[in-house]
Amino acid sequence: MTLAKTLRSWLPVFSAIVLALPLSAKGAQEAVTYKLVPREVVESRLKMYAGNDQQREATLKQIFADAGCDGQHLSEQAVKGARQPNVICVLPGNSDKVIIVGAHFDHVSAGDGVVDNWSGASLLPSLYEAVKVVPRTHTYIFIGFTDEEKGEVGSRFYAGQMTREQVAATDAMVNMDTLGLATTEIWVSHSDKRLSSALAYIAKQLGLPVKGVDVDQIGSTDSVQFSTRNIPSITIHSLTQQTWNARILHTSKDKISAMNLDDYYQSYGLISAYLAFLDQVAGHSGHQQ
Repeated sequence: MTLAKTLRSWLPVFSAIVLALPLSAKGAQEAVTYKLVPREVVESRLKMYAGNDQQREATLKQIFADAGCDGQHLSEQAVKGARQPNVICVLPGNSDKVIIVGAHFDHVSAGDGVVDNWSGASLLPSLYEAVKVVPRTHTYIFIGFTDEEKGEVGSRFYAGQMTREQVAATDAMVNMDTLGLATTEIWVSHSDKRLSSALAYIAKQLGLPVKGVDVDQIGSTDSVQFSTRNIPSITIHSLTQQTWNARILHTSKDKISAMNLDDYYQSYGLISAYLAFLDQVAGHSGHQQ
């Protein structure tokens, strides 16, 4: 997350609001198919956080290749003003409709930056593996963003270069930023209501926790760049009052030992199911360019 210098206030939990949002029943009646990679694989990828941002970019690209995303489907996007490129993995679908899944791989020098945000970036290849098991209607574009900590540089560039046609074809942007500190949470004020509703619905079906925690005073995140182009977006995180008080982000405390690995794998399972579910329900109401 791109942190503000001070935290002036903490907005309350809005889980009841998230669960109360209406959802079309059409998608709910269809099977949701996905396949999780083993927990030890997810955790081994999480532990590959070492190195500077250049090394992280290379590591993420290698993990994508190991997950089966290679050749013409794996690429780098040079980003103006950034030393490292965005890393892009494409899972082709059966239509021109698109779901973007993103997380930034860069980090600040204090701590290991494993929570913020290797926790999100290293999960991208495992999510790719989870949804690739059956043909999809949507094309999924998984993006490791560069230089989020310097003002969402990578996501700003990617969203800014999208054509009007690409914007119109994009039904959802799912952003992950700072996972594994607690159970799955939604940054409600930075998330589309229908996308939040869909996540709450699938969590309820799986018996998994999800709640809304707004962290507006902390700063910003990569989904903002897509929201400004009227692309339905959602940010999933795990930051709580307790972990904020512990001063984990952007400090020497940002280490893998700060994470709850049970919560982290649970979030992986929920987000995997969610991405598969979005293939059925995303875009039914359309959106404006």
